[in-house]
Amino acid sequence: MKKNIVYKRICFLGAALLFCASTFGQKFHSDNGDGTYTNPIIAADFPDPDVIRVGDTYYMVTTTMFIFPGVTVLKSHDLVNWEYCSNAVPRFDYGKCYDLEGCNRYGHGQWATSMKYHNGKFYLLFITLNEGGFICSADKAEGPWKIRHLSKGFYDPGLFFDTDGKIYVAHGYGKIYITALNKDFSPAGNDSLVYTGDIRGGLEGTHVYKIGDFYYLYSTYGGRDGIQVALRSKDIYGPYTEKVVISDKVKGATFGVHQGALIQVNKDEWWTMLFVDSGPLGRFPSLQPVTWIDGWPIVGNDGHGVITYKKPNVGAKYPVTTLPTSDKFDSKVLGMQWGWNHNPDTAKWSLTERHGYLRLKTVRVCDSLPKAVNTLTQRIFCKYDGTKPTYCTTKLDVRNMKDGDIAGLAVFQMPYGYIGVRVSGNQKYLIMVNDGEVIDSVLLKGDIVRLRTIVSNTKSTADFEYSFDHVKFTKLGNALNMKFNLKIFTGNKVCLFNYPTKQPGGYVDFDELIMN
Repeated sequence: MKKNIVYKRICFLGAALLFCASTFGQKFHSDNGDGTYTNPIIAADFPDPDVIRVGDTYYMVTTTMFIFPGVTVLKSHDLVNWEYCSNAVPRFDYGKCYDLEGCNRYGHGQWATSMKYHNGKFYLLFITLNEGGFICSADKAEGPWKIRHLSKGFYDPGLFFDTDGKIYVAHGYGKIYITALNKDFSPAGNDSLVYTGDIRGGLEGTHVYKIGDFYYLYSTYGGRDGIQVALRSKDIYGPYTEKVVISDKVKGATFGVHQGALIQVNKDEWWTMLFVDSGPLGRFPSLQPVTWIDGWPIVGNDGHGVITYKKPNVGAKYPVTTLPTSDKFDSKVLGMQWGWNHNPDTAKWSLTERHGYLRLKTVRVCDSLPKAVNTLTQRIFCKYDGTKPTYCTTKLDVRNMKDGDIAGLAVFQMPYGYIGVRVSGNQKYLIMVNDGEVIDSVLLKGDIVRLRTIVSNTKSTADFEYSFDHVKFTKLGNALNMKFNLKIFTGNKVCLFNYPTKQPGGYVDFDELIMN
């Protein structure tokens, strides 16, 4: 979404206080174990989903923006239970802003990726607003992926391989275009305008399907109160007829469900994976049934999205899975749930220098967390009982910090907040920072401390605490009032960080990150 356009949606997203679906207790997965599932299908920030089926496996790609490794691909056998498959782009070496060298790519980077499988190869087509278009390809969804910079980028692209061998991409905001592509994905001709959104501004997120005699453009009028539409024509260049397939205005877990993919499970059964703007923790994917009525893919049930519903009939039963969150740092490689805030400096972190610990070394001197290199992040998962907060706890060894260093545990968006250790001369202090301001501090006695944040998507708050015995935790400072700010454009993330304000050379060891 273009910068000058997305800011106009602040009125929608600024009010995003959608509660997590309050149904089945304190769990992080949607499978209820009785043949039903509960939306959101993943209660965390996986926006702009595109889903394809290859054999008996479904693959989903979502937006990660400025987080790397990024362009996360998930896989599933039943559309309900998902696991990490790959991060297609380990780092993005297309400009100094991705290295936080005097600039950044907050609110920018990769988004709205189109995923396709064609002639034995997987493709991911996406745009960045500043650097243009990119295509990733791989023989297996697990990778390795090859990335290539394209001669032209396409806004919210919908890649399509037609049955006659021709390649097209649908793209645009407000006005939807079709462009024929060469085999190297360069334009084979001019952009052809095929439809101008007429319900309101902002028609986007288009994916292309050929079903029966029709070409379908599956598009959205985005925003907090999103509207999902289908456009159809017997010619890919139109003319197209539009139909609203869902416009859910009931406050709750499916309010404004929009933007995503159509999925055929078997001959008679179709589904769609969309997302819901779900408050400060981000945009959560939502699995909805599709009923074909008079040749139109009507979403949900009686005009509304479903919350608890029977699982797709995939012909087999698969075990319940939960995406990983907690990490003891016992492996030599980071789990796929982790991503760095912009590109990392790979020489300044380690999982092997001290077994069982994540070592973060300071990199470049900076004055605030948003400018800090090697901040490690992951999505904060919401409990399905929306009244229960999420706890994120880490154990930190600070004995090797230097004067001016600040290290700790953060909740990052705009505003951000953290609890951490700051070295001042020969003293170490626990500090709580809220939106760049030090709210409170206490003298730290010793070199080992546990830090915890308590995050409520329902209340839009994050509190910060510390402990020396893992039994009694003491609150420090005040509550961070979390927001989903379009200048960042991701859900609030939990972060582990260490940065110098005077000189590099220090380091800290994180023993674990536990999310529950």
